[in-house]
Amino acid sequence: MDAFEEIRRGAAEILIEAELQQRLALGRPLRVKAGFDPTAPDLHLGHTVLLNKMRQFQDLGHEVIFLIGDFTGMIGDPSGRNATRPPLTPDEIQSNARTYEAQIYKVLDPARTRVDFNSRWMGVMSAADLVRLAARHTVARLLERDDFSKRQAANQPIAVHELLYPIVQGYDSVALEADVELGGTDQKFNLLMGRQLQEAYGQKPQVVLMMPILEGLDGVQKMSKSLGNFVGIDEPPDEMFGKVMSISDELMWRWFELLSFRPLADIAKLRQAVGDGLNPRDAKFELAAEIVDRFHGAGAGSGAQDGFVRRFSQGQLPDEVPEVAVTGAPLKLPNLLKAAGLVASTSEALRLISQGAVRLDGERIDSADREFAAGDTVLAQVGKRRIAQIKIKG
Repeated sequence: MDAFEEIRRGAAEILIEAELQQRLALGRPLRVKAGFDPTAPDLHLGHTVLLNKMRQFQDLGHEVIFLIGDFTGMIGDPSGRNATRPPLTPDEIQSNARTYEAQIYKVLDPARTRVDFNSRWMGVMSAADLVRLAARHTVARLLERDDFSKRQAANQPIAVHELLYPIVQGYDSVALEADVELGGTDQKFNLLMGRQLQEAYGQKPQVVLMMPILEGLDGVQKMSKSLGNFVGIDEPPDEMFGKVMSISDELMWRWFELLSFRPLADIAKLRQAVGDGLNPRDAKFELAAEIVDRFHGAGAGSGAQDGFVRRFSQGQLPDEVPEVAVTGAPLKLPNLLKAAGLVASTSEALRLISQGAVRLDGERIDSADREFAAGDTVLAQVGKRRIAQIKIKG
């Protein structure tokens, strides 16, 4: 796989691909930037979609800048928000930023990573400078942003400082003279602002590479600590392994593409093997072990897998587990347990879930909201004696 194909792997959109190819052909290290607002103290697998792409650029010899938006964090990113988000305090920002720095080197090469803070240039900018910067953009264009336009249509307030956020993020690219900026698809407006401002300041506009938003454990919502559907990169190996094993079979392949460093051809072969009869759980074992190894060191994944299997084999599961096929997907967990004959009613299922008596793929479940789609396979255990390998069909 050539450099361009490696960089394009998993990307949702590149603006503009021809420009990226031209810059790669220059033979010089590109300056690749990705910004992170320190809104939470811990990184999760959703953040590593960008970190993995940054590592790919590093491995190809390019310069990577991990930009901590300590200045923009005081504004609050309005992306995807239907209300003004309270800004972080300076103490919160600094505390979270220090935690970020301690975690990113689980993915990035410390020797080839530059950590910077956008307060370095924004913190010394005068009020007059900020006015001149704001003059390079129009309110009408800012209000084209989807979240702003929706709030305006709904007569919801938009604070003036929120309008500054995309302008400041765009100016970061000017200050760093970025060749490439990475971001999620929800950041498209802000990323393109960087291109526009670079042109306004006489720079060659950066290439924008957008990565998909990683769905969390529920397979529906964006991975988020606030939603509780996340896998933290600092979580213990057993907990991390168990969480990965809890995702749906279909979501597993998306995680393989966005989180695994395995060649796409190898992933395609593994998917074909599952189609030919390999238990999806065995493929998920490989994904979970790779992720645990990355954040806890070589061998941690196999150790977590042994522990995962042991929790089932030592007195918790019978030697033979019955296989049950259920129809009617999508199904909520209580309905799934009832359809599989593990409970007499959904009310019994709700009671047992609240009591911590239900496990899925070895992990205790405390929420009845989990939904299962056609094609999913899950090992469900209710109490000590009721257990089944459930295959969900449409």
